[in-house]
Amino acid sequence: MTNQLGGAVVAGVDGSDSALDATRWAAADAARRGTRLRLVAAVGWTTFQPAGLPALGQEYQRQVTARAAEEHLEAAVAAAREVAPGVEIEREVRGGEAPVVLRTESERAALVVVGTRGRGGFSGLLLGSVAVAVATHAECPVVVVRGTSAPDGPIVVGVDGSDGGGENEAALGVAFEEASRRSVPLVAVHAWSEAVLDPFLVPLLDRTVVQAEQEKALEGRLAGWTAKYTGVDVRAVIVVDGAARELVDRSTGAALVVVGSRGRGTVAGALLGSVSQAVLHHAASPVAVVRPEAGTPA
Repeated sequence: MTNQLGGAVVAGVDGSDSALDATRWAAADAARRGTRLRLVAAVGWTTFQPAGLPALGQEYQRQVTARAAEEHLEAAVAAAREVAPGVEIEREVRGGEAPVVLRTESERAALVVVGTRGRGGFSGLLLGSVAVAVATHAECPVVVVRGTSAPDGPIVVGVDGSDGGGENEAALGVAFEEASRRSVPLVAVHAWSEAVLDPFLVPLLDRTVVQAEQEKALEGRLAGWTAKYTGVDVRAVIVVDGAARELVDRSTGAALVVVGSRGRGTVAGALLGSVSQAVLHHAASPVAVVRPEAGTPA
């Protein structure tokens, strides 16, 4: 997975209100990064023939579809200019299904930004299929824009109980970089669980001791990042179970919630863990999903 230094912030555009929200968020983020904004509209070129209507020809339908995509891009450019008038903007209509196109774009992007649901998405769904697919397979961090982003709110990051390898480090790197770039606090949330302990020992647990041990472990996990980002105000939060619930609760009033794509205890082969899925579906603010190989923040 790559996280390209100097890469563009890429936003998926499809003419929906959700995509325009994603465009505005992406434009502001590109301005903070000092990089360009790339707006991409994916056109699958699929056709269908409604009953009772004469055939219009495949090429004509392609032209109509491409013209609609260009109009969507024009609206997105206007929305981006309102938020970040000085940002350099690229735009392109690309053939292919949106998840595939955005996956390809992610190979050279600093960040890919998508809305929660696109045009044609079922209104009852909490998260659209494109958002899920891109968050699952992208080669760079992905932000799904939902809820309300509080400009001065904290960056909230989930830290699981694994050994501090790629999953934690990638998510922490993105979270600290975002907090530093925005000059806002960072809230690191870690949940420990009695479920991983011997059930015969649970009644004998001294929760005060366990809490202190967990706080010490989290402090150690954060030490390298706090040394690198000395200007970031870090607040550690330890909870028993309920990592997803705590992250969702703290998403209200947050600028961004950052989660790894998988966490401790995820079923082998699962591409999105239960915590990241819950946060993606229920958070009250935008959510960044960072896969383990994301690398150094751009």
